[in-house]
Parts: sequence; C-alpha cells; structure tokens
Amino acid sequence: MKKEMIAKLTKSFEESAHTEQGIEFWMARDIQELLEYNEWRNFVNVIDKAKNACKNSQQPIENHFVDVNKMVQLGSGSGREIPDIMLSRYACYLIAQNGDPRKESIAFAQSYFALQTRKQELLEKRIEIEMMERLEARQKLSQTEKELSAAIYEHGVDDQGFARIRSKGDQALFGGFTTIQMKHKLGVPESRPLADFLPTITIKAKDFAGEITHFNVKKEGLLGEEEITEEHVKNNQDVRNLLAKSHIFPEDLPPEEDIKKLERRINKENEKLINNIKALPEGVK
Repeated sequence: MKKEMIAKLTKSFEESAHTEQGIEFWMARDIQELLEYNEWRNFVNVIDKAKNACKNSQQPIENHFVDVNKMVQLGSGSGREIPDIMLSRYACYLIAQNGDPRKESIAFAQSYFALQTRKQELLEKRIEIEMMERLEARQKLSQTEKELSAAIYEHGVDDQGFARIRSKGDQALFGGFTTIQMKHKLGVPESRPLADFLPTITIKAKDFAGEITHFNVKKEGLLGEEEITEEHVKNNQDVRNLLAKSHIFPEDLPPEEDIKKLERRINKENEKLINNIKALPEGVK
C-alpha cells in the first residue's frame, strides 16, 4: 500500500472518531463507508460476526456495540430515522478482522485498530502499574510510621508526642505548611490522613525521612520529644532540599485520588480475577 494511501486512510479513521465525556467511539455508518461496504445489510453481517467474536472473548457485547438511531435528511427535505451503532475501538478492530481482507481499506483497518488497541492496552497497563506503585508506597509509609512510633515510645515519647513530631516533620517537608494547612490546601477532610491524598513521590519522601529518623533514633540513642523532633525535622528538610534540586516542591503538587477508593477498586478487580479463575473448567486452572 502506498504511503499516500496509508496517510489518507489514517487521517480518515482518526477524523471519524467521536469523543463524549472522555469516551472515544466510532459510528458504524461511518466505518461502513470507510471500509467500502455499499450496502448496510452486508455490513451488518460483518458486525454480527464481530459481536460473536466479542462474546467468545468473554467481553460484554453491550460495552462495545451500542444500538442507536439517527436522523438523516432525505432529498425531499424531510427527515427519517435510520439505525446506527456506536462502536468502541475494540469493536472496530473485531469488525476489521471479520471483513473482506481483499479490500485495501479492510487490510489497513486491521492493522490500524490492532495498533490502536495495543496502544490503549499499554496505556491502561501503565496506569495500573502507577496505581499499584502508589498503593504500595502508602502501605510502606504506614509500616514505617508504625515502627517509628514503637521505637520512639521506647525512647520516652508517647502517642501525642509522636503526633507532634510527625506534624513538625510535615511542616519541614512542605515548606512551612502545617499538616492542617496542607489538608485545607488540597481539600483533604480533617478526619483523614494527609498521606491518603498525596502523590507517590511525596509519600515516598515522607517514608524516606521517617526511615532515616527511625535509623538514627536507634543508632544515636536519641531520647525525648525535643531530640527526636530536631532529628525528624532535619531529615524532612534534607529530603525537601533533595527534591528542590529537581524543582519538585511537595506543597505545590496537586492531590491524587483518595487511596481508599483506589484500594477498593484494585480489590474489586482482584476479586473479579479470582472469580474468573474459579469459573474455569478443571484441568484449565
């Protein structure tokens, strides 16, 4: 296929896409024309094959093929409703796979939607990895703070003292903003931990400073709230200075999704995966 034809078809497919509320889709009537099917009824046969392929791949058909009606103008000036179908990228890919491969437009569409679908899969995978990284960082911070609290308790500081030490550390890390001020700045409910709404890099920064404090409390034998506060503030300031060298200022970073919502979503996906595995026939698991 000539480069000119590839460029033309690429432009046609991309320009025929629609986006509403962040959802990308194509209309079947547009795809029919792009794939050079003259008769709607013939194209519907291809769509039916694609729906069967969708069902066989364990994908909900209604998530990828949505029946709609649209109004078209007749030559007389009057209007008439005709059936159409909203298609996801995956639906377009399946339609292309079930089309006549002798057509250049079909051959192109098979490659085009396969590539676009793969790009989307990689994007979703990257987002999933980033979500898991943030969740793991938050869990690690909780463990570090638990260990630090236990260590400083043995060195003469109670729970209230630990809360004050942690707050002073936050103030050093966030350039003078207290924990409460950062909650107001980021719109975090006062009853929720600030860390549940922080981006991964800030969570890791807090964790790193806490790890250093924990290490030095034990190594240097620091005693009492005053000594440990001084150590924790210094460590948070050092971490802040390190971030600042890369022009990263924690107080200026936008909040992230509530970590609890993220955790529930991941748990739900894990439950779905487990249920799918349980549903497999014996010998396949």
